[in-house]
Order: sequence, then C-alpha cells, then structure tokens
Amino acid sequence: MFGVILAFVFTAMLGYVCWRAASVPFVRHHISRKLLTGIGLALWASFFLGRIVVPEAMGSLATALELWNMTWMATLFLLSTALLAAEAATGFGLFLTRFGSKLRGLALVAGAALSAIALVQGLRAPVVQSYDVYLAGLPRTLDGTVIVALSDLHLGPILGERWLAARVEQVQAERPDVVVLLGDVFEGHSAPGTELLAALRRLSAPQGVWGVLGNHEFHAAQNDTAALFEAAGIHLLRNAWVDLRPGLVLAGVDSLSGSQDAGEAGASLATALAGRPPGATVLLSHAPLPAIAIAGKGVDLMLSGHTHGGQLWPFGYLVRQRFPLFEGRYEIGAMTIIVSRGTGTWGPRMRLWHPAEILRVTLHATAKTPTPTAGATIAK
Repeated sequence: MFGVILAFVFTAMLGYVCWRAASVPFVRHHISRKLLTGIGLALWASFFLGRIVVPEAMGSLATALELWNMTWMATLFLLSTALLAAEAATGFGLFLTRFGSKLRGLALVAGAALSAIALVQGLRAPVVQSYDVYLAGLPRTLDGTVIVALSDLHLGPILGERWLAARVEQVQAERPDVVVLLGDVFEGHSAPGTELLAALRRLSAPQGVWGVLGNHEFHAAQNDTAALFEAAGIHLLRNAWVDLRPGLVLAGVDSLSGSQDAGEAGASLATALAGRPPGATVLLSHAPLPAIAIAGKGVDLMLSGHTHGGQLWPFGYLVRQRFPLFEGRYEIGAMTIIVSRGTGTWGPRMRLWHPAEILRVTLHATAKTPTPTAGATIAK
C-alpha cells in the first residue's frame, strides 16, 4: 500500500511540475513540449524501473537508481511546494495574471535552489550535539558518564558501509562510556550485508552497545531482527532493562511509532521498568513517547528519534502535529527528554534546515545517593 501511495504521489508531482513549467516563458522558448514530455516520461519510467524492474540484488545499479529516484522525488516535492506558493500568491490565476508565469518561473528557480541546499546538507557528516543532563538519582561515582546515541541510521542501499565506517569513527572519537542506537538501524527492505554488520561491530564502549527496535525493523518480517542485532554486537532491550552500573539503569521499549495511544505506551513502559533497582533510569524509545505516558514512572532521561526533525522542510510542520516532542531537549518535571533529528536520512540523501546529528549526553549527579548492590542483569 505504501508503494502504491508513493507511486501516485510521485506521478502527481511530476505531472504538476511539468504542466506548470510549460507555462514559464523561458521554458516555453527553450524547451519544446515534446522534449519536456519526454523528460517527464523518462523520469517516470526510471522511478518504476528502480522500484519494480531492478531488484536490490543487482547491487550498484540498484543503488544508483534508488539514489537518483529518491533525490528526484524530493526535488519534485520542493519544486511543487514552491509552485504552490506562487499559485497562492496569484489566487490560482484569479489576480496578478500578468505576473503569473513569471512568478512560476521564480518558483522553479527557488525550488531548484532549495533542492541544491538540501542535497549539500544531506551529504554532510552529522554534527555532534552535546548535552549535559543532571540526574538526582545518579551516584557521584558515575558523574561524567558519557552516552553517545545514534538514531535512524537507515542503513541499506543508499547509506552503506563507507558512510557507516565514518560514523563509527565519529562515535569512537567521543570516548563514550555507553553507545546506544535508537532504532531504524536498518532500512528494513532486505537483509543487511556482512560489510554493514562488520562496521557496526566496530562500535565499542566500556558499558556496551545497546539498542531498541524502530518501526523499520518491523518492516523486515523476512529477517530475524534479533539475530541481526546480535551479529552486529548490539544488545537489544525489548521492553526490558539492564543494570549498567550500580545506580544507573538503562531501559528500552519496542517501537510504538505506529500508535500514540498513551495506554499502549504506558503498558509497554511498565513492563520495561518493572523490578528495576534504585538509581537513575535512562529510557530508550525509538519514537518519543507521549509525555502523559511517561509522567510519574520514575524515568530520569528519555532518548528518542524517529521524527528526523522533519528532515525536509516543510514536512516538520506535519510531523509536529503527531509528535509534539519533535526535536531537541525538553524538561517535563524532573525528567529530561532529548529527541534526535537522526544520524542518517530516510529516502533521499537530503536535509533542509535540519542537519543530521549524533547525540553526546554527559550525565551528572545532583545529589549523593546510596550505592545499590552490584549486579549486571537484564529484566523483562
């Protein structure tokens, strides 16, 4: 169903852009209707070739087509957005009729410029975003503990081993005590190659590499997701907790991005937190859980992703409607929530005004607390 919707949206945007471009004087004088139609048909054919005719198993050809098609789809979206803004300025032809075609020409230029900016931003390495978080339940001996978090890597045909290797170097340069992956590690359409798994295994930290599942992991019904994470050296927390060090609990819940029902989120959270020892609790959740579901559960810090910070403007305005905890830092009572914009990209290698990021979170103790008895256990 998603593929059908994607094909329909691509076709509609392509037809609309070609139709309105044909009315722009510069295009009309330099590109014949037959050539413009041919370009449109070629783009339409390449999209379906990449998604239907060419299987992912064809390697570099499939990767090139996927990258080409995703880039063009995002470009068409930005061109369509700019054209619609021009249409709104002229009341869809009801006024300023003398300037309508010129405004559409300017809109095409603006859309192309935004696409170029988005491509440059999308190809840049993620920034390292640092946060200091003070936790009342954290023992003084753990003051300064560093958590490095990666979210929404979307490893697959477009973001492959070379890109991941560079991200691993970035992470290791931060000298983390704990590395966490906040879901959507794999794109989910096919099993990741051995090179990707080997690159992920190079992530290391004294307190381990931990992760939770994102919605894209659930798309891969044909793959044994738990086995993939294990092969990559990632310890999964599926509605479970682990006592990393006496006084520091790391908990994780499966992705609830398909539902924002507070009751469902609360039930999963209760399972994930049941029976944990005293101390500070850090929760990993792919999607930012509703604040009402977390309140009063004793979570000190929640790390999430999923929203991509909108990734491509103006999508962010829509994403905010579903996920009010959109990106950045939030304080709800004594609890801190940090939502990552994502380390990778979904679909096109493009970002507009929302750069990719790696989170570096330094934990600080705010009060002396009794040290619990030792024990490294995982509870479900």
